[in-house]
Amino acid sequence: MKVSGLIALAFASVAYGHTIFQKISVNGADQGQLKAVRAPSSNYPIQNVNDADLACNKNIQYKDGNIINIPAGSRVGAWWGHVIGGAQVPNDPDNPIASSHKGPVTVYLAKVNDAVNTGTNGLSWFKIAEDGFDTSSAQWGVDHMIQNGGWQYFDMPTCVAPGQYLMRVELLALHSAYSAGGAQFYVGCGQINVTGSGTKTGTDLVTFPGAYPSNDPGIVINIYGAAGAPNNNLKPYPIPGPKVLQC
Repeated sequence: MKVSGLIALAFASVAYGHTIFQKISVNGADQGQLKAVRAPSSNYPIQNVNDADLACNKNIQYKDGNIINIPAGSRVGAWWGHVIGGAQVPNDPDNPIASSHKGPVTVYLAKVNDAVNTGTNGLSWFKIAEDGFDTSSAQWGVDHMIQNGGWQYFDMPTCVAPGQYLMRVELLALHSAYSAGGAQFYVGCGQINVTGSGTKTGTDLVTFPGAYPSNDPGIVINIYGAAGAPNNNLKPYPIPGPKVLQC
């Protein structure tokens, strides 16, 4: 199929292939549906890098008073589903997200005094994990999330200082990113408390909005190769945002 045909299919799937961040796991233990998670009821993405709600999403409908304890060094999971609860219909082909929505997944933290009640304006965020594009397997971070049944896994760095944080997870779908405003940001935040003996509260701090320029080469990009496959011509992909925190 020609690239133009793939692009048309991508547009056709936009209304159906969306996703919402809904759960956190710690060392394999599922913490429960919407526990300590700020989530909207809508699965629609943000497509403007300057949107005031790019930090934790807009129209938050689900928010509780829980904070999840995460020991530094833990294996953490963020679970995504097509709609609240997961599948929209039995055998939903777009759960956790349409397979056409290729792109990277990333995780940020912002140190706060009160993870339950803090707003998002003016917070300083640092990146702790990312999964972009593997040129050897031609797989994206989104592919790995789908293979894991909706779970986006990463390690909480051992050097993160103890205390409360907002944990921001982001899925960036690039199937329509060939022109400005086409990339789709799926974001959500969890309320967490990191435990341990680390000392770092971030380097390469950024704000949302502000972290991503509108012309970022990882945001405005045609990921379709010469043969029409979404493989970025097997070239390295520049993940937007700062470098991952190094311990």
